[in-house]
Amino acid sequence: MDGKAWTLEEKIGQLFICGFHSLVPDEQIKMLVQRYYVGGVVYFRRNIASVEQLAELSRSLQALPRSRPELPLFVSIDQEGGMVARLDHEGMSRIPGNMALGAADDPSLTEEVARLAAKEMLQLGINFNFAPCVDVNNNPANPVIGVRSFGERPDRVAVQGSAAVRGYQTQGVIATAKHFPGHGDTAVDSHRGLASVPHGKERLHQVELTPFREAIAAGVDAIMTAHVIFPAFEPEGIPATLSRRVLTGLLREELGFGGLIVTDCLEMKAIAEHYGIAEGAVQAIEAGADLVLVSHTLADQRAAIERVAEAVRSGRISEARIDRSLERILALKAKRIGSAEQALTAATAGEGPLTPEAESGALLRRAAERSVTLVKGAGSLPLESDRPVLVVWPELRHRTEVDEPAVHPYTLADALRPLHGQVSATVIGTQPCDEEITTVMERSKEFDQIVVATYTAEGGIPEGQQSLVRRLQQLPDKRLIIVSTRNPYDLLAFPEIETYLCLYENRPYSLDAAAKVLVGKAQPQGVLPVSLIQG
Repeated sequence: MDGKAWTLEEKIGQLFICGFHSLVPDEQIKMLVQRYYVGGVVYFRRNIASVEQLAELSRSLQALPRSRPELPLFVSIDQEGGMVARLDHEGMSRIPGNMALGAADDPSLTEEVARLAAKEMLQLGINFNFAPCVDVNNNPANPVIGVRSFGERPDRVAVQGSAAVRGYQTQGVIATAKHFPGHGDTAVDSHRGLASVPHGKERLHQVELTPFREAIAAGVDAIMTAHVIFPAFEPEGIPATLSRRVLTGLLREELGFGGLIVTDCLEMKAIAEHYGIAEGAVQAIEAGADLVLVSHTLADQRAAIERVAEAVRSGRISEARIDRSLERILALKAKRIGSAEQALTAATAGEGPLTPEAESGALLRRAAERSVTLVKGAGSLPLESDRPVLVVWPELRHRTEVDEPAVHPYTLADALRPLHGQVSATVIGTQPCDEEITTVMERSKEFDQIVVATYTAEGGIPEGQQSLVRRLQQLPDKRLIIVSTRNPYDLLAFPEIETYLCLYENRPYSLDAAAKVLVGKAQPQGVLPVSLIQG
């Protein structure tokens, strides 16, 4: 905090990361940076059109005139990989998600992937990644974590998460372990409601907290909070994001974390509907949070910042409390980013790929091939090369809180065609209607080899997909192979299926790897990261 004296407004602004809605610095983000002094921005897909555009956006933001032009902005993003990948455009490496890496079961591979991702983020001017997700996904009904987790075993999640942290931070990108103290054993999406994890302290230390302890030991720069209630730590029913017992008592004092504590977005309904966004910001800082994330709405962003200022002026929050967070923020900016001028020149992306395909492609193909998991039915593979095959592909047509339709659609049939001479395809929605199911059933009469890809975005597998699989099972003399392209738990809907192959994302490298397994050009190498019913 050297140099000219800080105003209270400048100090408070540094504690906020905010989003905006355009491909260039718009009036919303200019106001937040220049009048409210916010310390960072967060990107979503709405901010990204191309490699060159995004690098220029980062340069433009760092160059905005502001009260402290020497101080860089945090430029943050949720780039977890797999199904939560904001950077999924031409020229950007489509890195695998956590559960795919969990199935590959090689921490050195995870670290290598994180290094690749970090290298590309820096070329885009991004210095803060809200990843890795180190939640232990031991609840098949979890609607929001799922494949964002490395798996259900705390020890493996801990090793993989720490590897990702090292990969990001050795390249100079801030890593964020999330969602503390653990969002894996919930059946409620905190984007939509308030969840609770009712286990006792001993179990929470053995399972949920294990990956966070390892991430802290690995030197993770930041930890993101969960909008989830943990009665064992907070008996008053306050979600972790707003709980001093959790953020200060448990995370700071008991676990010894000295880095930045960042909230998940306060506009999520778990906070917005139960506490209000502005009041949530005050309570989060009271609890011990250093950075408050308000991702979308200008009115809410302004109200949150102004409410925190009122809380300091009224004595509810001491200015010394703000100073402690500011010191951590400034120290991390100096450590990872340097000056605003250095941040400005870090964004070097131009036309063409961020990483040569010869370099990134070999790594990403290896990761995908290591992740493909055969759960049941080794005797049913490979497909017979001289007989036609029908591929049924579920197309994601609507955005969810964690999934977005692919920018460049690529199907399992596309991946299979170069390897098998007789491939036909039928595309349905992820929630197929009766007419789509009828069309598949009619077409299936012409084939005795049928590959059905399943896709579950949130909750259980949609009823239409379940119905289709069950009807196909009833057809005589058919070789039916189910390939889950996102959620391994799809098998729970039809445990009697004879052949079940797991992918953990529907991205091209995974589909290419699955196609090789289907035709016998590769053996499935993945280790199932979660427990499934195996008949």
